[in-house]
Amino acid sequence: MTEKLSDAERANELASLLANGWAMVEGRDAICREFVFGNFVDAFGFMTRAAIWAEKWNHHPEWFNVYKTVQVTLSTHDVGGLSVLDIKLAKKMDVLAKA
Repeated sequence: MTEKLSDAERANELASLLANGWAMVEGRDAICREFVFGNFVDAFGFMTRAAIWAEKWNHHPEWFNVYKTVQVTLSTHDVGGLSVLDIKLAKKMDVLAKA
């Protein structure tokens, strides 16, 4: 069973994501980030690659795409906030965005 992030996990894992462009969502225990690509195909390609990992891990993002911009929000609804699944998916998305 997935659990909310512990204080130690928040201090270590979340801090590195926040330093890398992710932000806390106001009023929720969630993180968000905006990814901007060169064009729609690049943005959609990123979403496709991320969707494969999300499905594999059974952890799906909230996201929104307009042309070359993808806005992502991550939170684990089952636990009512951030979990290690959000950290894992955020790190994977950071890597995929650079590919």
